[in-house]
Amino acid sequence: MLTLQPKVEHGVPLRLLCIGAHSDDIEIGCGAAIMAWLDTLPAVEVTWVVLNGVAERKQEARRSADALLRRAKRARLVFGTFRDGFLPAQYLKAKTFFEKLKQGHSPDIVLTHFLNDRHQDHRITAELTWNTWRNHLVFEYEIPKYEGDLAQPNAYIPVSEAIAHRKVAHLERYFSTQRTKGWFAADNFLALMRVRGLECRSPSGYAEAFHARKFIL
Repeated sequence: MLTLQPKVEHGVPLRLLCIGAHSDDIEIGCGAAIMAWLDTLPAVEVTWVVLNGVAERKQEARRSADALLRRAKRARLVFGTFRDGFLPAQYLKAKTFFEKLKQGHSPDIVLTHFLNDRHQDHRITAELTWNTWRNHLVFEYEIPKYEGDLAQPNAYIPVSEAIAHRKVAHLERYFSTQRTKGWFAADNFLALMRVRGLECRSPSGYAEAFHARKFIL
C-alpha cells in the first residue's frame, strides 16, 4: 500500500498529464486527487487529454476542464476525434496521436485508465499511455462499471470529505448527457471513495485509488 503525497520544490510546478478516453473519465477516475493537489500545492501545470472529444461531449469536457483547472498555473486542453467505442479499430491513428502528444512533454505524473479495464477504449488508452511514456510515473485510475472489473489498487490518495462531495457535484453539473445512465449516480461515486478511504485509513474516510506498476525510489 502506498499513500501518495507529492512534494514540490519551491517554485517548481507539479506537471500532470491526465488522459481519458471519454469526456468524463478523468473526472470520475481522479477528479478528487486533482482538486486536492490544486488546493494544496503552490503550482500545478496540467495537460488534459480527451480522446473522444466530439460534438456535445466535447463541449462538456471543455466546460468541465475549464472549471476544474481554474487554479492551475497552466492548463493545456487536447481533444481527439476518435469514434466512441471503436478505439481498437483506430489504433494506427491513435498511436500517431499519442506520439505527437509526447513531443516536448515530460510530466511528473501520468494519470490514465486501468490497464485491465474491460472497456475497449479505456484499455487501449492505457496500453498506448504505457507505450508512449515508458520512463515516467504512471497512475492508472479506476472507473466503476457494469463489467465489475475493479481490482485491488496499490496507491491511494486520501481526500477530504468536502473534496469528495465537490467531485460528485462537479460530475453532476457538467455531464448532463450521462445523467440518464444507471451507473452515473452520486451514491456510486461516493461509495467507491468510501471503500478506498477505508482501505487506506483515510482520516476523512474518503480516498481515490490507483494502480501503480512501476516505481523508481
